[in-house]
Amino acid sequence: MATSRSDRASKAPSPAGALLAPGASAGRDQPALVQLDEALSRAGLVVERMDFPYRLAGRRAPDRPAVLVAAVVDAARALAARTGTGTDRLVLGGRSMGGRMCSVAVGEGLEAAALVLISYPLHPPGRPERLRTEHFPSLRLPCLFVSGTRDTFGSPAELEAATAAIPGPVTHKWVEGGDHGLRGKDALVSELVAPWVAALGP
Repeated sequence: MATSRSDRASKAPSPAGALLAPGASAGRDQPALVQLDEALSRAGLVVERMDFPYRLAGRRAPDRPAVLVAAVVDAARALAARTGTGTDRLVLGGRSMGGRMCSVAVGEGLEAAALVLISYPLHPPGRPERLRTEHFPSLRLPCLFVSGTRDTFGSPAELEAATAAIPGPVTHKWVEGGDHGLRGKDALVSELVAPWVAALGP
């Protein structure tokens, strides 16, 4: 099941690479990211899965948002150099916190071709008033949100309402019965994301 809003921004440049960031409790080898890496690599993109500094240091608690965002910016620039392009030719995103930090980095000025946000943590469970959307009005690029219909971090109705603030074209793809972890849905998520990414460009 999918909904799309695509009439408010032109298409992004054809992507050359993709940077994938993990959720808060995982690292670059998170199975969902590995499977997505394989799918996007088959589509011809140069893919990099990143780790955040706290993970590299062996800590369990995530760094402050500023540190997480800076890590995304550094990883995106390194991948752009590896592909011989600018960051505007990269798809950025990932799972939960990782995808959110990619979107914040873009909201703060990092150029990108598109965002892929899997299980975007719209608000803490049971705290719908604590929306993580301050940067949404600055997202002027194609955005794909893939979420389960039973995600306690944001219902389909909540997410669709919140993403109306995004000026760029927004696509939602829903995983029926999926929770925030989307357990057992890695292959399906890749099947939803890869064709969307492949369709980007002029």
